[in-house]
Amino acid sequence: MRIPIPPVRLGDDIVALAGEYAEGVRTPVEPRDAATVLLLRPGSGAGPEVYLLRRQLTMGFAAGMAVFPGGGVDVRDAELPDACWAGPSPAEWARRLGVDESRARALVAAAVRETFEECGVLLAGVSADAVVDDVSGSEWEADRVALESRSLSLTELLTRRGLVLRTDLLGPWAAWTTPVFEPKRFATWFFVARLPEGQVTRDVSSESSSVHWLAAAEAVDQVEAGELAMMPPTYLNCLEVASIGAVDDVVAAAAERELTMFTPAVTEVDGGHALSMMPLHASLVAGRGRS
Repeated sequence: MRIPIPPVRLGDDIVALAGEYAEGVRTPVEPRDAATVLLLRPGSGAGPEVYLLRRQLTMGFAAGMAVFPGGGVDVRDAELPDACWAGPSPAEWARRLGVDESRARALVAAAVRETFEECGVLLAGVSADAVVDDVSGSEWEADRVALESRSLSLTELLTRRGLVLRTDLLGPWAAWTTPVFEPKRFATWFFVARLPEGQVTRDVSSESSSVHWLAAAEAVDQVEAGELAMMPPTYLNCLEVASIGAVDDVVAAAAERELTMFTPAVTEVDGGHALSMMPLHASLVAGRGRS
């Protein structure tokens, strides 16, 4: 499967459909809140590596594509108590994510929960300055499976194990909503996080057919060569990370960010139509030899 890379040229049927939404003839599907994490580690060459999962071909969304760990918000994510929270407050996260406090609490909790569910990495510790160093044992795996099946909530896991969620290990990165003309839509907040020392990623997600650590720059090259399929936001976030440099530089850049939700729209490009991009991404794509 080869997915067009930005700028994604649109056929006349999609342009006409988007026009119907713009004119109010059709009503967009309400997007579901989701959180995803660019998990990073230093690479052997230039720039950081990112953790990617290739989704099962049977999945109803982004089938067969390489994605970051993540997924939809669980209603219980918003119920995470202050006693299980360390790092920037929900109010601070609300400001940086551009949402209210309840939504911010849910998104941050979902990012941590989904990362544990999908790659076995837990951004938590026994205190605000500690991180669990090994979550690969059989008891941890039982907890991960219980989280994935929703028979256990993140609050229950943290409380039982005497842990706090280390929100300071996350950095806000981007926020995207699926275009209005798509039948399945997500409002997705992207975070970045460094792989904690002592922890290892594991191929545990039931939604993926394979997992890989891949240099962000190499991921971009593979997408452009048609060797790897990605949704445009995944490709563009890899491209941006690759352009910044080392893991420390990416984490530092995230520390300064306040997010505004971006929804790609139909725009005219060279006599045709394509999905719009944020100015930074448009500049990076142009630098790759495309307009």
